[in-house]
Amino acid sequence: MTEIVEGAPAPDFTLETAEGPVSLADFAGRTLVLYFYPKDDTSGCTREAQDFTALAPEFAKAGATVIGVSKDSVKSHEKFTAKYGLGVKLGSDPEAAVIERFGSWGEKTLYGRKYMGIDRSTFLIRDGVIRRIWRKVKVPGHAEAVLGAVRAA
Repeated sequence: MTEIVEGAPAPDFTLETAEGPVSLADFAGRTLVLYFYPKDDTSGCTREAQDFTALAPEFAKAGATVIGVSKDSVKSHEKFTAKYGLGVKLGSDPEAAVIERFGSWGEKTLYGRKYMGIDRSTFLIRDGVIRRIWRKVKVPGHAEAVLGAVRAA
C-alpha cells in the first residue's frame, strides 16, 4: 500500500454516487476535494456537508469538485442530500475499501469505548497527486480552509 502523504499519487478509487460511479480517473488534469466523514444526518457531518455546499460555487469557480465519502448507502446519501438541499456529490463506500486506502479508517474512542470508524479527513488532489491532507478535522471553518488551499494551490 502506498503511503498517504502530500506529494504522493492519490490511491485509485471508484465510488457509487446518486449520479453514477465516479473514479479518480474522472478528475485527470482537474482538482478534487475528497472528504471522509462518519455518517449521514449526524450533527457534525451535516454541518460539514452544509459548509461545503455553501461554498460549492466558490469551489467550482476555483476549478475544484467536492465529494464527500462515508460508508452510508447511495439511498441514504440521496435522503441526506434531499433533506438538507446539499450541493456536493456524496460517494458510497459500504466496505470502507476507499476509506482504508486513504488511511481514514481506524480506532476511535467515545466515552471510553474503543471502536473502528472513519477519521474525519480531507484530501486535496490535483492531477492525481495529493497536494494537501487534513486529518482529525474539526468542522467549524474547515470548508473555508480547504477553499483557501484550493485557491492557493
